Amino acid sequence: MKYRYIGKSGLRVSPICMGTMTFGTQCLDEKEAFAIMDEAYERGVNFYDTAELYPVPPSGELAGLTEIIVGKWLKTKSRDSIIIASKIAGAANGWFVPPIRHGMTAIDSFHIERAIEGSLKRLDTDYIDLYQMHWPDTTVPIEESLKAFDKLIQSGKVRYIGTSNDTAYGTSKALMTSQFCKYARFESIQNNFSLLNRRFLDELAILAAKEHISLLPYSPLAGGVLSGKYNQDNHAEGRFSDYVKSTDTRQRLMAQRFANDKTLASTQKYLKIASDFDIHPVTLAIAWSKQFDFVASTIIGATTKDQLKPSLDAMNIILSDEILRACDKVHSEILYPMG
Repeated sequence: MKYRYIGKSGLRVSPICMGTMTFGTQCLDEKEAFAIMDEAYERGVNFYDTAELYPVPPSGELAGLTEIIVGKWLKTKSRDSIIIASKIAGAANGWFVPPIRHGMTAIDSFHIERAIEGSLKRLDTDYIDLYQMHWPDTTVPIEESLKAFDKLIQSGKVRYIGTSNDTAYGTSKALMTSQFCKYARFESIQNNFSLLNRRFLDELAILAAKEHISLLPYSPLAGGVLSGKYNQDNHAEGRFSDYVKSTDTRQRLMAQRFANDKTLASTQKYLKIASDFDIHPVTLAIAWSKQFDFVASTIIGATTKDQLKPSLDAMNIILSDEILRACDKVHSEILYPMG
């Protein structure tokens, strides 16, 4: 196992991170969730990602359930052998109003303190290795946010901090603020990144490389689309099959963004590449997402233990230049299929 460091931190993580957002909804059985995490652990995964808002789709009734499940599992392992990442829900003034704290969330000192205490209690641990803001707050000054995050580090409740769903401007502004105010800085950025969504390469990649802030790609399978299941059957089981019929406008728009004519056409080409090179399409997609110097660990997901093998098989695979060129050709033919 070749471990990688997150940013300039002391967090040494496996190149694959086990995401847990399905635990409590799509993965309904706590026993199955334990089996998924156990399998990942046995294969060498030491990095697990969760959030106070999980499971998805978010709901006020279930928010926090995933952390409880992860916390119970954490008790079956040596705490020092696991790197746990969690997130404070982003600001309610953005693209989504979180169904927690009465829809009044913000990345201010009050909410940061409330959020960390809740996560520590549910995870049943006295510290979180990497604490991230789930998405930025465009109202609260970043100085206030970073001061509150820095306080968590000074108290020992958090080891390092990170951002998520952030922009080049937001990330660079945060890094500059940390430098001049002498606050702890973001060591990671968790953004959507896959063969179907290469937007990170446009601006953020150079920032990540130059400033030594690590990308933790989420949705490397583009919500399961790159597995090919939506190409094979329009009624395939998956969240986008449910989302497209949802009364929730945000969910319908998400389904249309991930599973549309262009993404399915691109996926068909990637399936052909996988077949030509005798590699599972899931393994291809995940291996591609982690094969960048600025990536520390790619976040995978699963609803059953049986789904894990092709994802975990990507852990030690390095794609050849020939495969990478073939993937780049698909992107040049169908640019930015997710918009």
